[in-house]
Amino acid sequence: MNSVADIWKIVLSRLSQDLSETTISTWFDEVEAVSIKDRTLYLHCPNDFKRSTIESMFSDRIKDSLRDIYSADFDVKLLSTAESTALFEPEVKKSTALLDSGEFTFDTFVVGESNKMAYAAARAVADGVGHYNPLFIYGDSGLGKTHLLYAIASVVHKNHPSYNIVYIKGDQFTNELIAALQEGRNNEFRYKYRNADLFLVDDIQFIAGKESTQEEFFHTFNNLYENHHQIVLTADRPPNEMLRLEDRLKTRFEWGLIADIQPPDFETRMAIIKNKSVSLGFDLPNDVCTFIAENVTSNVRLLEGTVKKIRAYHDLDNMELTVPNVSRAIKDMYNKEKAENLPTPNLIIGEVSRFYNIEESVIRGTLKNKNPAEARQVAMYLVRKLTNLSLPDIG
Repeated sequence: MNSVADIWKIVLSRLSQDLSETTISTWFDEVEAVSIKDRTLYLHCPNDFKRSTIESMFSDRIKDSLRDIYSADFDVKLLSTAESTALFEPEVKKSTALLDSGEFTFDTFVVGESNKMAYAAARAVADGVGHYNPLFIYGDSGLGKTHLLYAIASVVHKNHPSYNIVYIKGDQFTNELIAALQEGRNNEFRYKYRNADLFLVDDIQFIAGKESTQEEFFHTFNNLYENHHQIVLTADRPPNEMLRLEDRLKTRFEWGLIADIQPPDFETRMAIIKNKSVSLGFDLPNDVCTFIAENVTSNVRLLEGTVKKIRAYHDLDNMELTVPNVSRAIKDMYNKEKAENLPTPNLIIGEVSRFYNIEESVIRGTLKNKNPAEARQVAMYLVRKLTNLSLPDIG
């Protein structure tokens, strides 16, 4: 009898000894137990008339039932939806500081060929002009998925200040569910997420393979979707590649729009470097920007971290902004030294050439015979998976 839901069931069972089944179903069908703490049982009832009737006619009976259960006096509070949201606001609800910081907005997101579809979809969802529910964005770490989530939240918060915006990571959802089960707070947990107007989940792949988490997320998803509340998910791969994800979740994740983010191409990397340096209040010479863009190719986060590191050297050590100086300062961050253990594209093509017994020049060529085409596709796949090159770079 740990759960508040269990307690409420016992209370209703005791009430049914004095009240008819019709009375119970008429007045208590919309009532949900939200929490019990400080000797107070908090009930949520969205219907104003039923709530006032329960307070006037049945409140004392509920208190008597609680006294029988606990051998102590308890109070009962019936809450409207707004009151319940305010009192039991999710811990992961929107952070005003984050939304108002201006750091993660659509204006600060650099758009290129590698991410323009995801950007456009996120913008449409934020502006309420797209019918993409859910919106599923996938791509490798550090490419801007979380940035887009925050940007959506920022716009929605600005346009709809009263909206309940919930952001959570997939592994955090699992951890909170475990804690709720251990502490008997199942209803509180569900209320947090099923009353979100905008539900943002980062790294949803972490719920795959976790049976109870997937079950809970399935019902949360259905509840939000059926009530036309927007869902946005991010992951490191598309739903059909999540081998341990339940099929019923895969199909739901594919109901809306799926957009991917690829590693930025050279032009986008240059734009990111220049934008970040300007935002940090200094100007990088073009040859330095080019050097960084040619050597730091894996993700946006590493690019921005590189610029921050150069700024620190410039401020703290009066480092002159030249290519040799910058090369020494960031030698641990760029690909030529950071990825010594990664195979090079030439090495991969060479191994594929040996495996298929086909000349490398044929693989690099345009012949469309079966064997060369298959070898070429395998080589492209392996280069994409095992290196940090973008698809345009591979081409």
